[in-house]
Amino acid sequence: MEIKAPVKLDKKTKDLIKRLDPGDIAIIDHDDLDEVAANSLVDKKISAVINCGKSISGRYPNLGPGIISKANIPIFDIDKYDLFNKLEDGNIIEIIDEKILVKNELIGEVELLSKDKIEKLSKLAEENIDIELEKFIKNTLDYANKEKGFILGNLKIPTISTQIKGKHVLVVVRGQNYREDLSTIISYINEVNPILIGVDGGGDALLEFGFTPHIIVGDMDSVSDKCLKKCKEIIVHAYPDGRAPGMDRIKSLGLDGISLPAPGTSEDIAMLLAYDKGADLIVAVGTHSNMIDFLEKGRKGMASTFLVRMKVGSKLIDARGVNELYKSSIKSKHILGLIIAGVIPIIIIMLISNPIRNLLKLINIRLRMIFGL
Repeated sequence: MEIKAPVKLDKKTKDLIKRLDPGDIAIIDHDDLDEVAANSLVDKKISAVINCGKSISGRYPNLGPGIISKANIPIFDIDKYDLFNKLEDGNIIEIIDEKILVKNELIGEVELLSKDKIEKLSKLAEENIDIELEKFIKNTLDYANKEKGFILGNLKIPTISTQIKGKHVLVVVRGQNYREDLSTIISYINEVNPILIGVDGGGDALLEFGFTPHIIVGDMDSVSDKCLKKCKEIIVHAYPDGRAPGMDRIKSLGLDGISLPAPGTSEDIAMLLAYDKGADLIVAVGTHSNMIDFLEKGRKGMASTFLVRMKVGSKLIDARGVNELYKSSIKSKHILGLIIAGVIPIIIIMLISNPIRNLLKLINIRLRMIFGL
């Protein structure tokens, strides 16, 4: 395998995504490469990924490497060489037989994660899932005790200008299968016209489909300037002690935002906001709802999500994976049915129409004369 292309580097994959161009080689430092990061890299149509971290550490079966490999983008691991001190954005490198060359000089060696290798490592990781599950449950229970203010109503929700009471609210997170699920519920969005809440990059997910979010909720680290300028209201998720680094970005754009100090995740805050303001129904797309989601997100537990879903559960519908319910292929019996449905009316018309009956008789006579019948 030989690849020659310019590189872009960043130890934060989500920051690198913003700078990548098609054909670049992405150099990252990302242990247990997660699904969202992998899908973002694939979307950029890059030529290869070099990971200075462990793409699959074996702690749990993360999905990212498989997604990149399935997209026919080579993914390599490297752990002996510090590429971040040897390369800069725009440098041209060659990958030949798992060696990295710059102007024919060897600067590192990589290991290709083939589909078979990824499958083997993922199976080994699955064997460790019980250990991780035990740790995860313990952390979840510990954090649940600390974050019980969520369920007891101690969180002070600020006043907002968007009117939510009695309406449907769609909360969109740029998580697993968000595109497919949004595609499936477009008719619902157009017909019901729900209040649209984008959780950080979920705001851009809505823009992808031609919808402008009413509210953006998050720490403002993965939503675009364009989306922030278009949305109607911004709520910055702050730390429980009141620190809100995301507010600096909002102010630098000349925009106004409301700070909401709270533990937990931004998607939890979005659901609590909708519930507190009297939403009739909350529909969630792309949200994190299981252990693998949270391990990929880097959280040790899902206490806040567990508590929030207990509180808003009577009004919550999770649209995650809804597209799978509607996946189907056109089968031969369907085509045959369409043909029959189209032919039957034609036959009936032919039988009851005198001109057509006379025409058929003439054709019949003509054929008999030709063949001497």
